[in-house]
Amino acid sequence: MNFAPTYLDWNATTPLDPAVREAMLPWLGAAEPARFGNASSRHEYGRQARAAVDEARARVAAAAGAHATEVIFTSGGSEANNLFIKGAAASLRPGVVAVSAIEHPCVREPARQLRRSGWTLREIAVDALGVVEAADWGVVLASRPGLVSVMLANNETGVLQDVAVLAREARAAGAWFHTDAVQALGKVAVDFRALGVHAMTLSAHKIGGPIGAGALVVDKRVELSPLIAGGGQERGLRSGTENVAAIVGFGVACERAVARREAEAARLAGLRDELCGALAGHGVRIFSAAAARLPNTVFFAVEDIDGETLVARLDRAGFACASGSACSSANPEPSRTLLAMGVDPGLARAAVRVSLGRETRTEDVRNFIETFVRVTDELKSLASIGA
Repeated sequence: MNFAPTYLDWNATTPLDPAVREAMLPWLGAAEPARFGNASSRHEYGRQARAAVDEARARVAAAAGAHATEVIFTSGGSEANNLFIKGAAASLRPGVVAVSAIEHPCVREPARQLRRSGWTLREIAVDALGVVEAADWGVVLASRPGLVSVMLANNETGVLQDVAVLAREARAAGAWFHTDAVQALGKVAVDFRALGVHAMTLSAHKIGGPIGAGALVVDKRVELSPLIAGGGQERGLRSGTENVAAIVGFGVACERAVARREAEAARLAGLRDELCGALAGHGVRIFSAAAARLPNTVFFAVEDIDGETLVARLDRAGFACASGSACSSANPEPSRTLLAMGVDPGLARAAVRVSLGRETRTEDVRNFIETFVRVTDELKSLASIGA
């Protein structure tokens, strides 16, 4: 029998929802009637594919509070973020591009690359909770940035930003405002129109959908240059034959995630709070505990215990969690998010993230707490022997 630890890394990726898999099967040739048309073809097979893509687009738009014509399908969140930052920059005169100091690398790195084209990169400071710092935000706005990107929910701490206010103020300063909402969708309310942003990024595999599908929701008044030129699919902004199976799965995943969001958020928040209470009782430092944050995320550290070591020991003990962002797991450096929050580098290296999801049960959390206490006691004992 294969070893299967309890999965507590839902912010990294999620298991494919069975209903999503069922919807995708015909487009993978694995269920009858098999579907395989190119959505750009003008015969019946192509029309079937086009109808499936259009239906999925409507579902994604409904989940995001947008119009279907504002949804541009991509291969995932990273491509969508790059499409906005690079695509918008190519349509503007070089100026200031401002991103928060806690952005995902797929926002930070393309913004950094813009410096080669004459743009000035400005990181927006956050406070000790990981929330955009008001005074520095004011300084950024005074610089009249052309582009701004601030994530709706942080992938490590789960902290939520007041994007509606930030977007309104950025618009008043003449900036195009983008938010990475990949972690927020399905966990908190996400409404493109209410947020007032120019563009928003979504991803399928964070909500029970397939890897390989994402979207940039973008105001049609924003001029973008495509990253991929070719046949002109996706309003000419993302050429290439559509991945119909993944797009269909994305649409169903959006519909299901939004339908269960309120009940699931309340359930997960209860489990999160139970976990936080137990950890705090053992002297654990919980980051951003006083901030508004996602209902499923706990980012914490045990002083003098390396995060990677603790994650490895917990994995062997039957629990899969993370030492930070999955996309930066190969990087031994401490969390950039925590450093931006002013956390000591030594403590930042001790950070561990637990993120809960639709299959997480009360007994999973309680078993984790019991195992965590045992494993950390063992590691502290070993450290005292070696001292």
